[in-house]
Amino acid sequence: MKIHLIGIGGIGVSALAQYYLSKGHEVSGSDLVASEITDFLEEKGIEVIIGNSAENIKNDFNLVVYSPAVKAGNPELIQAKSYKLKAISYPEALGDLTKEYYTIAIAGAHGKSTTTAMIALVLVKAGLDPTVVVGTKVKEFGGSNFREGKSKFLVIEACEYDSSFLYYSPKIIVVTNVDKEHLDYFKTFANVKKAFRDFIVRLPADGFLVFNGDDKELSVIARSIATKQSLRLRLLRFARNDGESKKIKTIMKVPGMHNVSNALAALQVSRILAIPDEITLEALSEFTGTWRRFEERDLKIGNCKLKIVSDYAHHPNEILATLKAAREKYPKKKIWCVFQPHQYQRTYYLFNDFVKVFRAVPIDKIIITDIYDVVGREIKTINKEVSSEKLVRKINRKNVEYFPMFCDARGTSVVKHSLCDIEKFVKENIRSGDVLIIMGAGDIYKLADKF
Repeated sequence: MKIHLIGIGGIGVSALAQYYLSKGHEVSGSDLVASEITDFLEEKGIEVIIGNSAENIKNDFNLVVYSPAVKAGNPELIQAKSYKLKAISYPEALGDLTKEYYTIAIAGAHGKSTTTAMIALVLVKAGLDPTVVVGTKVKEFGGSNFREGKSKFLVIEACEYDSSFLYYSPKIIVVTNVDKEHLDYFKTFANVKKAFRDFIVRLPADGFLVFNGDDKELSVIARSIATKQSLRLRLLRFARNDGESKKIKTIMKVPGMHNVSNALAALQVSRILAIPDEITLEALSEFTGTWRRFEERDLKIGNCKLKIVSDYAHHPNEILATLKAAREKYPKKKIWCVFQPHQYQRTYYLFNDFVKVFRAVPIDKIIITDIYDVVGREIKTINKEVSSEKLVRKINRKNVEYFPMFCDARGTSVVKHSLCDIEKFVKENIRSGDVLIIMGAGDIYKLADKF
């Protein structure tokens, strides 16, 4: 088959592209900008075109898959429909795959990428040879977000945005937590909770729900579903106050109680699959994390030795968990944090939560850059109402500083200038032994690469 993917540089779509390639299909794709992900796909033999154009769509394509970020007016999508090609969204395509496997789907506002990686690595250690689609790069998968397996098991990260996970047909669902996330789509927390409930009830009668008992809202959802006898679901609860959490904490290489929760979820899944605990614990003890999830590097600038941590956290609760974990791991060191807010709407809806977190976190120096503009998901009126400058003023702490973007003559943000400015400031002021955390879901990770 000839398969073309629009938005192939996305973390989910790129994994699906690798799946199709592993099955012997001829795969191509396009994206608006080049990235390390598109470079990686090209190295694997996938044709990647930068830019969207109707000319990219050929009338002999058997399938066109498009990212949820692709709008109806996309020229490639319009051309595919004019040719009457089969064109489906990424969630629909992944949903089709879940019907072919014994699927384990990991959902949740936070921690789903890490938990997906943990569960996948436990299954690999146990010899169950899973196929894996995860929203981050995993070192054990050759730095990829995809692993080709030969067994019946499929482990996927199930995102709630756009209610994508409602297309999936899993046999085991893991939910790490529910939170006020993706409010640009859901609008209210009540809608978020309804989406998770709708996802869970998709489980078959012999399915399993593994859920975080420390999450009050999630526990309410799970109990309400359990009362429906017609579902006959098997619910497995995990919680950090259980006795096993202490044992897990002592063996983990990744810091933070949130990662203890993730590991406890993996332990419950392994027991469903009759994997001996000793194998699971060995796999968890070897887990060193994934791309941009408390990813540590040692750095030397002249005689100055630093620890750099690159982290994907962009929601207030994620930020709090990551920075608390950093303080727990480095209790006596001076900790810096460079944070790039992700999306104007998220910053707008959760403004007070961001303020509360940054007022409370035990960090010595915080630099906040301008908001990362997510193309296609912003509302211009909201863009005018919220800014990083307003956020920093509201936080009102002496150790929190706003670093604005530099602009060219047309008023267009030039990210590289801002990164260079931050890099210069950090190099001039940081001291040997300090810890530098570079945080956000946008392109702020490039700052770590500059160092």
